[in-house]
Amino acid sequence: MIRIGIVAPIPAVRAGLRAMLLQDTASIDQYNELELSLSATSLEEIEPFFPDLDVLIITEDAISKSTLGRLLQTAQGQIALLLLADNPQAAGILPDLPLRAWGIISIDSSIEELQAGIQALSEGLLVGTPGLLEPNLGRLVALDETESVSESAPLTEREGQVLQLLARGLANKQIALELGISEHTVKFHISSIYTKLGVTNRTEAVRVGVHLGLISL
Repeated sequence: MIRIGIVAPIPAVRAGLRAMLLQDTASIDQYNELELSLSATSLEEIEPFFPDLDVLIITEDAISKSTLGRLLQTAQGQIALLLLADNPQAAGILPDLPLRAWGIISIDSSIEELQAGIQALSEGLLVGTPGLLEPNLGRLVALDETESVSESAPLTEREGQVLQLLARGLANKQIALELGISEHTVKFHISSIYTKLGVTNRTEAVRVGVHLGLISL
């Protein structure tokens, strides 16, 4: 069960997000059921319930670094945050906050993209389309040159499975069918793999994976 909170000042946006979250979607891998725990107009309203959330969905017009930073001190790094915005700069504060995972997707994202993004965040992945996510990756702490990638940023079990299938040359749709997950979730896993391995494409990911012993040949 993934407990979700929504913070959006505009009532119509909150209503739309509630409807999207509660709608069953056959194309999404429902390995974790979504539970809408609360909906509010501001971060201050959710303060009493904040530590009980798994994923916070917040719109750009509701985000406040000072308030969010204060609330996160009580969550001990267990909350993931999904920002809904079309301006990548809106996510500039997120890498500096003690979040378990974070992401940014368009406010106009589909039901499938929203639900898949939440599922990916629940697994600790970075979430977002390249145009929104990549401008913020430079804020992340760089890997120490003296450390190996596997020591600094270990892949999750699911990421290892996806990498293994990439090495077999499978397309995203084939990987989704093989693992019983959605294509959107596959994309989020691949994006996280690229970030952790410091690569930009499948060929490089496989090459680095083989070098690190992450792929069984």
